[in-house]
Amino acid sequence: MISLEIRCPPEQKDMLLAELWAAGTAGIVEMESGLRAFFEDSADRTTLTARFHPISWRREEQRDWVALSRAGWEPLAVGDRFFLVPQWRNDPTPAGRFRIVVNSGMAFGTGRHETTQLCLEALERHVQPGKALLDVGTGSGILAHAAALLGAQPVWACDVDSEAARIARAESVPHVFLGSLEAVRPESASIIAANISRQTVVRLMPDLLRCLVPGGTAVLSGFERHEVPEVQAAVELHSGTVRDVSSKGDWAALIVARGRP
Repeated sequence: MISLEIRCPPEQKDMLLAELWAAGTAGIVEMESGLRAFFEDSADRTTLTARFHPISWRREEQRDWVALSRAGWEPLAVGDRFFLVPQWRNDPTPAGRFRIVVNSGMAFGTGRHETTQLCLEALERHVQPGKALLDVGTGSGILAHAAALLGAQPVWACDVDSEAARIARAESVPHVFLGSLEAVRPESASIIAANISRQTVVRLMPDLLRCLVPGGTAVLSGFERHEVPEVQAAVELHSGTVRDVSSKGDWAALIVARGRP
């Protein structure tokens, strides 16, 4: 058994986790500076090095690294309504909470990152049963799934990554299309969720506001607190209004309305 250590910023861990599982890792351990992934001796080191650019390799003793990596994944209560449970756990769902099954191999969204938790908590406050929701950059589909559990209808999701779209469809999000927000007609959603990067949120701001119905709400995250002024400036530039700002650790989420106050 061999392992490689990969450094990555926190906002890239979900994506890196998904890529490592797709590459055939036998298990993954999270570290403060990144991830350590374990592979069988027969793994192609040249291919893995070219793909992941590890800072080091080392030989490991034979252990059940899948079981070891899973041991660190505990169920997680988020907000007042959600209970996120690893696929291999059978913990009972607390009364009054919706159960969402997650897998560490999912693309871009296991619910453990602060931005995902901020979005889930915001959806609890703003989803209205029977109102349309669009999840932009859906990743694993966790936000779209959560919105459907809260009663949003219909729920649509999109992603420019074909693998993410495939995984979202498999995770109880049937209305997923491969593509960007630019393909969505105006005033098509009462609420939009976008847990993506600061650069992408700023670039898509005109379309985010265009696709909201009058009086609609956008839940925006995927950026750090020090980036909030740039996102807020983009909102105001395109005639939107920031209604609320929340944060967890270094990360932030904005609640945005279409139109001026």
